[in-house]
Amino acid sequence: MMKKDFEKFVETLKNSIKTWEYFVNWEKVFENKAKYEITLNKLNYLLGKDDLEKEFSVLFKDSPEIVKALPILLAVRETELEIFDIETRDIEVFDFKSNIKYSDDNAKKYFKFIRNTGLQKLFKEDGVKNLVDYVFGVEVGLDSNGRKNRGGKLMEDIVEIFVRDFCEKNGLKYLVQANAKKIKDTFDKEVKFDKSSRSFDFAIFNPKTQELKLIETNFYNGGGSKLKSVCGEFRTLFNELKEQNIDFIWITDGQGWHTTKNPLQETYNHNEYVMNLEMLEEDELNKLSW
Repeated sequence: MMKKDFEKFVETLKNSIKTWEYFVNWEKVFENKAKYEITLNKLNYLLGKDDLEKEFSVLFKDSPEIVKALPILLAVRETELEIFDIETRDIEVFDFKSNIKYSDDNAKKYFKFIRNTGLQKLFKEDGVKNLVDYVFGVEVGLDSNGRKNRGGKLMEDIVEIFVRDFCEKNGLKYLVQANAKKIKDTFDKEVKFDKSSRSFDFAIFNPKTQELKLIETNFYNGGGSKLKSVCGEFRTLFNELKEQNIDFIWITDGQGWHTTKNPLQETYNHNEYVMNLEMLEEDELNKLSW
């Protein structure tokens, strides 16, 4: 049995698990910028032009593919946009993904997009100096939206360091993103989940004792209703796995739990194994029965 101390558990929740890789995925940013670089250099021709509409039409006639870069100038990745006109109540579709051909109508249509979205200001003399550099900054900004996903992955990465070291020292085996099929194929153990598609962050298996433990991890900076539902889900999951003689370990952390302490305490007291990162650092895994 794991020693229980809920107050210590809450007191030792971490403020952050940010690593150096959390802030910007530079490889992805440079890769995305490279996709547009040639087209953006062509669009640079329009910077500072007095008669932007006329010059756009000339450039569009010579290189129709330039319109494919217009969405990224607005920090948008979609290749087809539906625009609702409040005054006319009409919807106009702008296609940026197909092989766009030059025509007078298309020149007018795509310049309308430039004008009405405000991109026209970007091309003015006092606008940007280089669209490649501008889009590089846009990509950095867009990549920051991925920090939430990276935050969730960071918790898994950190926990895996402890799991890997623990398994290597004790002759145990582990799987990442372990679903029922992977567990059966690798460890020859049958596991019935409440959801057929469920995948656990880690499965640790002792070849000598045939004991299997399943681990879920998460980190919450902020509160919300999701935290309460997670507590309920993991209480149910603990019961289902216990009936199969499988231990369920929940490793969670983050200051967000201070907003949802009561549901967390209920699950902490109900489930046999609820840990935070501080407990992993104190070698709590080694204190369990394997």
